[in-house]
Amino acid sequence: MTTTVEEQIRDMVTTNDVVLFMKGTKSMPQCGFSSRVAGVLNYMQVAYKDVNVLEDADVRQGIKDFSDWPTIPQLYVKGEFVGGCDIITEMTLSGELDQLFEAKGVSYDKTAADKIREANA
Repeated sequence: MTTTVEEQIRDMVTTNDVVLFMKGTKSMPQCGFSSRVAGVLNYMQVAYKDVNVLEDADVRQGIKDFSDWPTIPQLYVKGEFVGGCDIITEMTLSGELDQLFEAKGVSYDKTAADKIREANA
């Protein structure tokens, strides 16, 4: 039995607390937007699964259909689509990302999150 791309994506976002669909990998992002979101998650020491959409054209298109969101990167927390680069940047700076992680029980470095806000104040 073969699984559809939609089933693969649903499985990834439900079996991992935090998933970032991105161009490249968390250690080697291949676009500025993916790099920014991965950088925030890495800096805040969030454990997350990175999915390189450049390795699979079906997943690259599939994630856009799945979320009804046209761009990559896309961040999911506990199965819920959070947003792309601009939204994650905004949420990080406003403290909303901290609140989301706390509400969902996702571990992160609060001090690092505060440092990001101080640096961008």
